[in-house]
Amino acid sequence: MIAGAWVCLLSPLAGAVAITLAGGRISRRTAGWISTLTTFVAFGGALIAFFGLWGEGHGDREHISTAYTWLESGDFEVEFQILVDTLSSTMMLIVSGVGGLIVWYSMGYLAGDDEERRYFAYMSLFVFSMLLLVQAGNFLLLLAGWGLVGLASYLLIGFWHHKPEAVAAAKKAFVMNAIGDATLALGLVLLVWETGTLEYLGVFEDLDSLSTTTVNLVAVGLLGGAVAKSAQIPLHTWLPDAMEGPTPVSALIHAATMVTAGVYLLVRASPVFEAAPDVQHLAAILGAITLLVAGVVALVQWDIKRVIAYSTMSQIGYMFVAAGIGAYGYALFHLMTHAFFKALLFMSAGVVIHHLGGEQDIRRMGGLRSVMPRTHLAFLVGGLSLAGIPIFAGFWSKDGIVAAAFASGDTLGYTLWVAGLVGALLTGAYTFRLYFTVFRGEPSELVTAQAHEGHGEGPLSMLIPVGVLSVLATIGGLVVIPGVWEPFLHWIDETAEPLVMASVAEDYGTSAIAVTLALIGAGLAHRAFRSQRQVITNPRIWHVLEHKLYFDELYDALFYRPSASVSNALRRNIEEPVVERSLDEIGSGTIQVGGEVGRVQSGLLRTYAVAIAFSVAVLVVVFVAVR
Repeated sequence: MIAGAWVCLLSPLAGAVAITLAGGRISRRTAGWISTLTTFVAFGGALIAFFGLWGEGHGDREHISTAYTWLESGDFEVEFQILVDTLSSTMMLIVSGVGGLIVWYSMGYLAGDDEERRYFAYMSLFVFSMLLLVQAGNFLLLLAGWGLVGLASYLLIGFWHHKPEAVAAAKKAFVMNAIGDATLALGLVLLVWETGTLEYLGVFEDLDSLSTTTVNLVAVGLLGGAVAKSAQIPLHTWLPDAMEGPTPVSALIHAATMVTAGVYLLVRASPVFEAAPDVQHLAAILGAITLLVAGVVALVQWDIKRVIAYSTMSQIGYMFVAAGIGAYGYALFHLMTHAFFKALLFMSAGVVIHHLGGEQDIRRMGGLRSVMPRTHLAFLVGGLSLAGIPIFAGFWSKDGIVAAAFASGDTLGYTLWVAGLVGALLTGAYTFRLYFTVFRGEPSELVTAQAHEGHGEGPLSMLIPVGVLSVLATIGGLVVIPGVWEPFLHWIDETAEPLVMASVAEDYGTSAIAVTLALIGAGLAHRAFRSQRQVITNPRIWHVLEHKLYFDELYDALFYRPSASVSNALRRNIEEPVVERSLDEIGSGTIQVGGEVGRVQSGLLRTYAVAIAFSVAVLVVVFVAVR
């Protein structure tokens, strides 16, 4: 079991190292196979670890394996260790399994790109970084994985570095995540200062001895890291821009890995947040705000990938709500089903983009149902799961979160319940607005032209992963049927015991309302499509939403412009006149002195004799004067 966990962790790293060291000595196709196979080897290791845990008794499913002592200073010691429990084993399966399908899909999507080797090395590094994060046996190793995930995402988002938009998006993602990294690191520094340890168990056992202020500060630091990594308001603006990267990168970042890291942290550090209930509730509130804002903004987007990106923000918001009210099992359950249907949506969209020669504007699409029947079916399955329509995977997980909010029984819980239901309406509307615009109606000129050129739906390396995910998005939610069959929830409960559970009546009653609202949203989208209008018709509201509620403009005014003004003023008033000119003066003075000294060096013996005699005379005079 432990051996399987180490194989899971190290296989993608081995793939990244092998591709990097081999360089141009291997073909681009070989690099793709190395990355794909090592990721699937990691999935095999995750399966070994999972079934090894499954065969053990309840209460014994937690194992730590230490490779060596990483840091040691006085009484403070941190070991390089991995933790295998029900939570980490589940994340290992999701990351390596869905990640493997995405890497395999990339072989078809990136075929022919001049930088395929570099791309697959980055992908393997990304998978390794995420696995390190979820398998980390202590907070410091988690922070290392956290930072590596940010680095790998920066490299992948800016992969097409010849595009200024991609470079800008990569830098934006890096800066936004660095803010969260800083708050997380500060929280861990405070933990070290107060408890002297970063071991999970040691920290959790010492929480009772800490002051309320200290616990709240630590929880805020952890929440800051989670909010940035999972693109929740207010550190969310990097995620839509990350669509400048290749579509498989979008699928990897948005489905099974990076954006789910924040949810994992909330569940892993649940004892910290339970000791700081106000901060835990803040996480739920931020999630509710994000799921509503992202849902509304998705209604006015024209880029196929950006619509799906905003849906990611919205669905992660549901997970934050679940973690914020203590419904940890449902948070991880929705994380899993979301990995299935969101990867499916991105990869189906990638097939469309690939078919249309890179076009992403949905206004130039339409009628693709008849041209791309298999992709149409896959996208429809993903859309139905995203909207929470029975019996697809998203129905079981998302509605469980909303029901748990109602079951909490307080004002906050009821408010979150209403927000979740409104989110279901919005999800149905933006999902089917996208579906109808892209796949229904008459084929557009672009679609017709591509069909006449004989473009198919892509190679098998793209279609097989899409097919596998279609199956998972259909039946993947059947591991939880409220009141009948709930093995997944019981599995996660062993690591993070829930604070709230909905009754069967609350669960099915909430589901009935949520599904009805989702269908109403889909109906609104269909009505708008038939009348060739938009769901939102007010031009002022449309304009505000098109500018994403002016978050970018606000941050530009509050942070970028003042920083740029200060740096320009320092350059004009200090750097140029003081630093640069002083260096110029020193250089020119040195040259001038050197020239004068050079003229003295005439090479005549009598000149040197006179100089020596003069120097001796000066020394004699000084010596006599001192005496």
